[in-house]
Amino acid sequence: MHLSLTDLRLFMAVAQTQNLTQAAQLCHLSTAAASARIRALESQADCLLLQRMARGVRLTPAGEAFAQHARLMLRESQLLAQQLRQYAGGLQGHVNILANTTACTELMPSVLARFLADHQQVSVRLKEGGNAEVVRAVREGRADLGVLAGDLDFSGLRAWCFAEEKIVAVVPAAHAWVGRAGVSFLEVMEQPFIALNTGASLRDFLWEKAASMGLSAVQPRVEVGSFEAMSLMVEAGIGMAIAGESVMRRYMQGHRIALVPLTDAWSLRRRYVVIRDARNHPAYLEDLVGSIHQAKGDGQGFSGPAGCGPQALS
Repeated sequence: MHLSLTDLRLFMAVAQTQNLTQAAQLCHLSTAAASARIRALESQADCLLLQRMARGVRLTPAGEAFAQHARLMLRESQLLAQQLRQYAGGLQGHVNILANTTACTELMPSVLARFLADHQQVSVRLKEGGNAEVVRAVREGRADLGVLAGDLDFSGLRAWCFAEEKIVAVVPAAHAWVGRAGVSFLEVMEQPFIALNTGASLRDFLWEKAASMGLSAVQPRVEVGSFEAMSLMVEAGIGMAIAGESVMRRYMQGHRIALVPLTDAWSLRRRYVVIRDARNHPAYLEDLVGSIHQAKGDGQGFSGPAGCGPQALS
C-alpha cells in the first residue's frame, strides 16, 4: 500500500471521532476530500475499513487492524522527526536498545551513566522486552543492541556472554528455608506463589520451565507489576517468589526478605549482549558493548566465570 502521513492522521481522526465530517475538520480537509482519501485507502486494501451508518461511521475489523498499525507508524514518524532535529542540533549518533527486565532495572542505569558521560553527542532509546523478542528485534534491525539472559539462537548476530546470574527463591526473612543450602523449583511451586505480570521475561522463562516439568496449570496467588511489589508481598507472608539475585539484593536492604539459592541446574543463567553481525558498526556502539562488559565488576550482583567472556559466539 502507498500511504501518506495525511492519510494516517485522517484515519486516526475518523477512528477517534467516528464521524467523517468532524475528522475532516480536524485534518483541515473538506468532507469530500476526506471521503475520497478513505475510499482510496479501502481500494488499496481491497476491503472496507469503515462501516457507514446514518449517523457517523464505525471501524470494521480490518479498520481496527489498520488503526493499530497507523498509530504505530505515526508514532515512529514523530520519533524520526525528533531524532532528525537532534542531529541538526549536533547529535552524532543514536542507539536503540532492547533489554530484558533485569537488565533495564539493574544493569543499564549504571552502564548508560558511564557511556553517556563519555559520549555527549550520542542519544539512547531503551525499551524492555522478553529474551526471545530481544534476539528477534536485533536480528530484524528493530534494535541496535540487545541485553538478555539464556542460551538462545544467535545466528546472524555477534553475541558475547558477559556475566552469569543466579536465580533464587525469595522468602520472608524468618522463613524456615532461610539458611538452607538450596531449594528446588518444584518445592517453591508447591507454595503460594508471587509472580510478575504477563509479559515479563522472567515470568515467561519460569513458565517454560514449569511446563517442561509437567506443571501446566501454574496459578500465581498474586501477580504484580514490579520487583518492589513482589518484595512487599513476600515480606507480608503472602507467598514465595523467584527472581534474579542481582535484582533482589537491592530490595533486601529495605524489606524483611531472604534469598535461598535454587538447586536446579538451569538456575544459573548466562547473560548476553548482542548486536547484528555486520562490519560497519559505529565506534560508539562497540564502546557501549565494552561498557556492559565492565558492569560485572561494578557490584551489580553478576559474576564473570571462566568461559563467559567477550569472545564472539559462532
